[in-house]
Amino acid sequence: MADTDPEIARFLDELWLEAGLSDNTLAAYRRDLTMLRRLLAAPLVSATPADLQTALAACFDAGMQARSAARWLSSVRRFYRQAVAAGRLAEDPSAGLRSPRLGRPLPKILSEQDVDRLLAAPDTETLMGLRDRTMLELLYATGLRVSELVALTPSAVNLRQGVVRVIGKGGKERLVPLGEQAVAWLERYQAERGAVPGAAGHSAALFPSNRGRAMTRQTFWHAIRKYAAQAGIAAPVSPHVLRHAFATHLVNHGADLRAVQLMLGHADLSTTQIYTHVAQLRLKDVHEKHHPRG
Repeated sequence: MADTDPEIARFLDELWLEAGLSDNTLAAYRRDLTMLRRLLAAPLVSATPADLQTALAACFDAGMQARSAARWLSSVRRFYRQAVAAGRLAEDPSAGLRSPRLGRPLPKILSEQDVDRLLAAPDTETLMGLRDRTMLELLYATGLRVSELVALTPSAVNLRQGVVRVIGKGGKERLVPLGEQAVAWLERYQAERGAVPGAAGHSAALFPSNRGRAMTRQTFWHAIRKYAAQAGIAAPVSPHVLRHAFATHLVNHGADLRAVQLMLGHADLSTTQIYTHVAQLRLKDVHEKHHPRG
């Protein structure tokens, strides 16, 4: 499709020849640069750094979100880098523009009531249902990553001390408390699994699949989605969402952030601090809902 602005058309032609980008990607560049041309009301190659800063400010004034502004700015920068490389400009006027800060998205969480319904969904009268209930209880009690959960062996669990030994990212080992409920379900699961002839001997995994092999992350992901649907939970549910629920509910009930960091296996406390923001939002919702002048 021909572009009405010859500068933009030439840039898109050069981009296509150089990188072979798709029509959709080229169309996105065209939209972003056409917007800039409209904001500048002047040729793109005549823009100064101040002009571009004013244009970026106008985007925010018009309600553009930070992620959209960052993508728009990426298009603008590529245009001017190309113009400099081709000798049409001596200096890049976009070089000093700072990208908008993209806040880390808040994790999706489940309420404590949703978690209760999810945990109660498996049929614990069957061995596989009991296995799944135990896995859900363990996941919520410890905040393990799903890869850590399915890799557990019976020797990693110490029911007498109430802890599980986890090998996390980078091969780092950590001990995580289990809690009374998880210990009780593990005791029942191990007892009933041991009572089924051959059930305990097919796999070294604590939670083997139906075929007696080590369970994959995808298998448990599908299982947790099935139980969420059975429990009538509308929000998307995954093992990672239950990990987020573990951390958020701990912080909501006053847990020390450093302790939560250790249990999650985060290398940096800043990664764990996202849960303080979630807790603050939850407190705000509670205040608005229950305070007489909320």
